[in-house]
Amino acid sequence: MTTTIPVAGGAFAPYEVVVGRGLLKTAGAEVAALKPTRAFIVSDETVAAVHGETVRASLAAAGLATGIVTVPAGESSKSFEQLEAVLDRLLAEGLDRRSVVVALGGGVVGDLAGLAAALFMRGIDFVQVPTTLLAQVDSSVGGKTAIDTPRGKNLIGAFHQPRRVLADIEALATLPARQVRSGWAEVLKHGLICDAAFFDWLGGEGAAGARGDADALERAVIRSVEIKAQIVGEDEKEAGRRALLNLGHTFGHALEAELDFGETLTHGEAVALGCAMAFRYSARQGLCPAGEAERAEAGIRAAGLPTRLSDVDHAFAADALLTRMAGDKKAEGGRLTLILARAVGDAFTEKNADAEAVRAFLIEEGAA
Repeated sequence: MTTTIPVAGGAFAPYEVVVGRGLLKTAGAEVAALKPTRAFIVSDETVAAVHGETVRASLAAAGLATGIVTVPAGESSKSFEQLEAVLDRLLAEGLDRRSVVVALGGGVVGDLAGLAAALFMRGIDFVQVPTTLLAQVDSSVGGKTAIDTPRGKNLIGAFHQPRRVLADIEALATLPARQVRSGWAEVLKHGLICDAAFFDWLGGEGAAGARGDADALERAVIRSVEIKAQIVGEDEKEAGRRALLNLGHTFGHALEAELDFGETLTHGEAVALGCAMAFRYSARQGLCPAGEAERAEAGIRAAGLPTRLSDVDHAFAADALLTRMAGDKKAEGGRLTLILARAVGDAFTEKNADAEAVRAFLIEEGAA
């Protein structure tokens, strides 16, 4: 049984996110329905070893000529070097404007393959086949594609919507526990933004999903995609409401950058910590009751995710974090834009945030 969630907006062609089990084995039929001249898989070395042959065989069974290019696993592959390598391989393989790229993997692969598809011959179709929880509930939906630079995360990219997203819940069973928890951070974020009842379910009966329970994971993925699809449909290019999906990301991206995007803190862990910080900062500024900040933090911590700088084995400097935040792509004219909250389920955008107030908060949080 599958669940199909439409993603539609006035500025882009509508597509569907299919959530179910066994979708890797039927991916070929889904891709063939787009009538491409051929399909080409972009994956990372780890995912390709586990799922690459299943998807390749499915594409071949559907009558599609196909091949695969792999990049090293990890955030470091979101680079100009790997982007060039993928594009060169697509050219060498003779893909044309009616070919389709199949992004098989987590958020790194989806971002990299999506950007390559956006650039190749000024844009060809791609299909997202996310194999991590984080990618299924967040990065595979909405058309954001990007690479990183030493100056920050996701600063070079394009909006390029996929033609289809296939979220196979069975693929999540192969993930390490830390990766599941990391993806759970983005699930929690959706509840914190606009669905308090969903957030409370995630912290109660639904908490089994953070430990890998397939039924809870499926429900969490479906609701998360529904929330994201609605927001993306209203605001594809983040001119308004879509910015709310960045709750926790301004703090989180700064922390990741200070750690050189290493293994000390995964993206999801950084988002979780960033969400807790955003709620505490909101409470400190009198925008949110202290009890709501405590509620948010308790729900995040219950999933085994970090909520305090002291949870990270690193000495952060307030000024360095503030500089990173000022360089965030949501900043305007060097002035901070933060996603803050009035309560669980009620987030909002705060432009021109007071940098000195943020600096004082970072020091209070434990940054030097």
